[in-house]
Amino acid sequence: MEENISLQELHTFGLAVYAAQYTLVETEEQLQELLPLPAAHLILGGGSNLLFTNDFEGLVVHNKIRGIELVEEADKTVLIRVGGGEIWHLLVTWCIEQGYAGLENLSLIPGSVGAAPIQNIGAYGVELKDVFERLEAINLSTGKVEILDFDDCAFGYRDSIFKRKAKGKYFITRVFLRLSKEATFNVSYGAIQQVLEQSQTPLSIRSISNAVIQIRTEKLPDPKKIGNSGSFFKNPVVENSKVRLLQKKYPSMPVYPVDDHRSKLAAGWLIDQLGWKGYRKGDAGVHPQQALVLVNYGKAKGSEIWKLAQEIQISVQEEFGILLEPEVNVLP
Repeated sequence: MEENISLQELHTFGLAVYAAQYTLVETEEQLQELLPLPAAHLILGGGSNLLFTNDFEGLVVHNKIRGIELVEEADKTVLIRVGGGEIWHLLVTWCIEQGYAGLENLSLIPGSVGAAPIQNIGAYGVELKDVFERLEAINLSTGKVEILDFDDCAFGYRDSIFKRKAKGKYFITRVFLRLSKEATFNVSYGAIQQVLEQSQTPLSIRSISNAVIQIRTEKLPDPKKIGNSGSFFKNPVVENSKVRLLQKKYPSMPVYPVDDHRSKLAAGWLIDQLGWKGYRKGDAGVHPQQALVLVNYGKAKGSEIWKLAQEIQISVQEEFGILLEPEVNVLP
């Protein structure tokens, strides 16, 4: 257990904040020795989905449980078991090297494996839930290991039970993913097909991964260079009656049907229409190439970034009648 530890290098916004106490766990047994955790605690993974608005006056428990193993192999699929502290992109790279398909569209997403089910991470037409089978987690109240399957996790768009009813209840130790030995390529979303055609490389899980990496690198700032947490807001899902009203004023507005009654709108497009792209006040700003990404240019405070986010929310709601919901977990 360490005290008064800087968290600046442990989260992607790179804010100069401190934790009153900090410890890392590499095994389930180490975590159980810490129980019960104090009321003020934070489970930290890759730190890619956090905005600290102040120092954290509690205990930060850093998930460093590692390991990737093949636990089951069938004719067309494999089941792998992955430690919650593994780095997500390194897992994707490992799967591609083994020839296991299903994660290639999720290349270069920052963060840890244990955080992936919480957020139900997704990109370029694929979500974690598409390959998820079950997970192991320690109930922080009882100290017991519990197994939660697909239905238990109640996945939604960038959502799960871990962000609602079970928020703060579990420490995710292992995640089981069902991957395919025979790839079904998903290249219809975004610019993947265009990049593949330009590169003239044969279609494969590796070429799709490389295309996604190229797109993300060109589109999103590197957190190692400019502090950010990727997409700050969720893409809003609204009723089609609302969409039709907006299309009368904004006929070029991107619309992605969800079902017969609802559609998803591009939050970045909404923000961009209001002139926020490239906005900067002090060291807090909106990235000049992607309006959905809020950035720390060096010495911004988390409270300044959160204030900017709230100003964006207000302006989008006033113009479009839509309240953008943060994708990032904002800590008081």
